[in-house]
Amino acid sequence: MGVFSKRLRYREEGEKANVYNVESFGEPARSLFLSTDVIKIGMKTDITDSDGNVVYHSERKTVSIHDKTEIVDSDGKPVAHIEKVIPSLRDLYIVKLADGTSFEFASELLHVVNEVYNISELGWQLRGRLATWNFQIYDEDGQVIAVISEKAVSIHDKYCIDIYNTEHESAIIAILIALQHAIRNRKKRARMSAGRI
Repeated sequence: MGVFSKRLRYREEGEKANVYNVESFGEPARSLFLSTDVIKIGMKTDITDSDGNVVYHSERKTVSIHDKTEIVDSDGKPVAHIEKVIPSLRDLYIVKLADGTSFEFASELLHVVNEVYNISELGWQLRGRLATWNFQIYDEDGQVIAVISEKAVSIHDKYCIDIYNTEHESAIIAILIALQHAIRNRKKRARMSAGRI
């Protein structure tokens, strides 16, 4: 494995955990893989396990100024609801988990190369490096909960999620979906400012 792939850390279903993740955090307790069909209207996303089985599914409503998204498990049971706050001077999302937990996710995460974003309601911190498509989630004790890696070049949005604390799996998935929305909105604004729609 070359230095570039080691830094990117993304891997496909069935492949071994990335060497950098293992060196830094140990073997993940579970790995999930996210793929979004960005061509179809409505932005549908499947989250699968290492065997390719769909574990979660999310779908953004086709027409919604609030960017409403529902996440369900493989049995169709609600996992989380994500909704954009309107009006807002930034991309601010409210995430509500099925167990009643809620937290905010805002786009200021994406303003610099090395990002640190506090999810204060959970006591968690998301640390990222947009330049290499890598993000980590840490709990209030500074222990890694998950490592998220995006595939650099793909016609779909594709992520690998190495989970180190499965107790928080639904929150991790909801954070990733909210992060995906924030990244997508940031890219859209960049295209618009450059005169490309």
